[in-house]
Amino acid sequence: MATTTAPYGNWPSPIDARLVAARDGRPEYLGTVGDEVWWIEPRPEEGGRRTLMRLPRDGSTRAESVLNSPWNVRNRVIEYGGLPWAGAARDEGGPLVVFTHFADQRLYAYEPDAPGAEPRPLTPLSAVVRDGLRWCDPVVLPEPPGGGPGEVWCVLEEFTGEGPTDVRRVLAAVPLDGSAADDRSRVRELTDDTHRFVTGPRLSPASPEPAAPRRVAWIAWNHPDMPWDSTLARVAEITHDGTLSAPRTVAGGPDVSVAQVEWAPDGALLLASDETGWWNLRRLDLDAGTHAEPGAQDEPAAVELCPRDEEFAGGLWRIGLRWFEPLPDGTIATLHGRGSMTLGILDPAAGTLTDAGGAWTEWATLAVAGTRIAGIAASARTAYEIVEYDTGGTGQVRAVASRHEDAVDPAYYPEPEARTFTGPGGREIHAHIYRPHHPERTAPDGELPPYVVWAHGGPTSRAPLVLDLEIAYFTSRGIGIAEVDYGGSTGYGREYRNRLREQWGVVDAEDCAAVARALADEGSADPARLAIRGGSAGGWTSAVSLTSPTADDLYACGVITYPILDLTGWATGETHDFESQYLRSLVGPLEEVPERYRDRSPIRHADRISVPFLLLQGLDDVICPPVQCERFLEQLAGRDVPHAYLTFEGEGHGFRRADTIIRAVEAELALYTEVFGLDRTDVPPLKLTS
Repeated sequence: MATTTAPYGNWPSPIDARLVAARDGRPEYLGTVGDEVWWIEPRPEEGGRRTLMRLPRDGSTRAESVLNSPWNVRNRVIEYGGLPWAGAARDEGGPLVVFTHFADQRLYAYEPDAPGAEPRPLTPLSAVVRDGLRWCDPVVLPEPPGGGPGEVWCVLEEFTGEGPTDVRRVLAAVPLDGSAADDRSRVRELTDDTHRFVTGPRLSPASPEPAAPRRVAWIAWNHPDMPWDSTLARVAEITHDGTLSAPRTVAGGPDVSVAQVEWAPDGALLLASDETGWWNLRRLDLDAGTHAEPGAQDEPAAVELCPRDEEFAGGLWRIGLRWFEPLPDGTIATLHGRGSMTLGILDPAAGTLTDAGGAWTEWATLAVAGTRIAGIAASARTAYEIVEYDTGGTGQVRAVASRHEDAVDPAYYPEPEARTFTGPGGREIHAHIYRPHHPERTAPDGELPPYVVWAHGGPTSRAPLVLDLEIAYFTSRGIGIAEVDYGGSTGYGREYRNRLREQWGVVDAEDCAAVARALADEGSADPARLAIRGGSAGGWTSAVSLTSPTADDLYACGVITYPILDLTGWATGETHDFESQYLRSLVGPLEEVPERYRDRSPIRHADRISVPFLLLQGLDDVICPPVQCERFLEQLAGRDVPHAYLTFEGEGHGFRRADTIIRAVEAELALYTEVFGLDRTDVPPLKLTS
């Protein structure tokens, strides 16, 4: 194919902002109902609504949406949300599903195969705080272990006052007959609120032995820990009347994170724990204890199933995430890897781990139906899709729904490189590099491209190496992208995660700067045309990078999206409960190091910013509220720094609406057009004020 010479950043591209918005988000919360695979799918064009999808087992029809607008299958538990649905197959009448509706946060029941059926509420509205009763990670029990009417066992989050930390969380049982829809007292609380945070219940399989106990397991933790710091695996026995008896901790504790618990078919407890420094899989036989003091309860016998310097789980940012699932034959479907995660089948008896294969290089979650494993998977050339692996039949791995379709010629997609850079003190920094790429354009000899460093959110998270049309939007125009998994990111073990302890605003900014400088030094990037951008914790890193000596004279501009800008304000009531004490590990205890909170906050150093920037903020954001942006801009008043502040009604933490995404993407390109001296007419100019 013939190419035309044109400067970097000036290339035309068929990937426009509308296409980026239309492909924003991905399938999530995958599960099974009988032999069918169900999941949640985004609808950016419908105001960011999330719908429930269903794929019939026989493959006779395509996947279909179970709930039409205005139903929005999403909840606000811990504000980031949790698993919002569950279902049960029935011999007659088709499946019964329950889900949470975002508008009122209530739990609803629905029988999609019943003619004329509509969702019916199962839980009441809060009498104390609007949307103050929230539910997630449900299990549908048409015949509960204790007998009696059907129930939904789930997490209940209940606000007890107007403050963001006036909240309690317990395991609860909600009647399926709807009797609790107007009566809070009909909800049975299965646990007390000793622990600030809990995940949903996992019920052990029924045993053929009548005397064998039926058990339930869950994960719990308390402030100031985050779930990747220290959690507890809890187990209780289910009594004859459906209550829980003798709850106890069986794993976890200080500096040990249990990320997931599930039951093996034989009644042993499986869990992902980072006791070795990596989230590895373990098996606990609760009926075969080890040595204990006389009169004390035996500790369960623990067996490491596949000890490796790899991760078999990730950060528990949302309640109900799953990285492994047991199969009926005793093997375990599990995600694993360093950085990217792939699907493997672990045989605990043989100690072997066999990868499923296929073209997918990044798997996000799993569900099992018999011998079939379903997952959400992607690659550098394909977006996330529903993939199935039949372990009992052909052994084929294939996409079955939400299949990737190239909206443009894939020749416009970038070719990512997974690289390791060297940071201060010789530490390793993992990053993904996306060089400018266009099938019909090449730059003039000797010209170096502009590059934008992307800092991911979290910060205890990572950037997946998958096809992202927002990245392709820029690379196909001649702008390179460097996604940095700075110190503190997940995917590389606890030691790598712990690099950020009390070093937030230092290590993350240094690592991003080290990657930017390395690209410039090796001749891959134009040192005069470097930028940084990020959202949430990445917005913090971007703002720090523009206001601290860490990156002096490095970046020509920056994009700061729904950021944290004032550590002291964020630590004293300006965020939600889940992260309200996160800064104790990221920065240090406020009462001991108040000066550190002041010294690192961008709001205290607005006078240092000297380059143009774009600030983007959702006005309904309760995690990183707009008041922080407003105070930052007040500190900037009167200084000659070009900037733009765009706000979006109806958007919270993370943009979901198509019109918002289009405006944000085009505004970002408009900033680079202005600062990098590009010649573009395909986006509206960005009005910068001083």
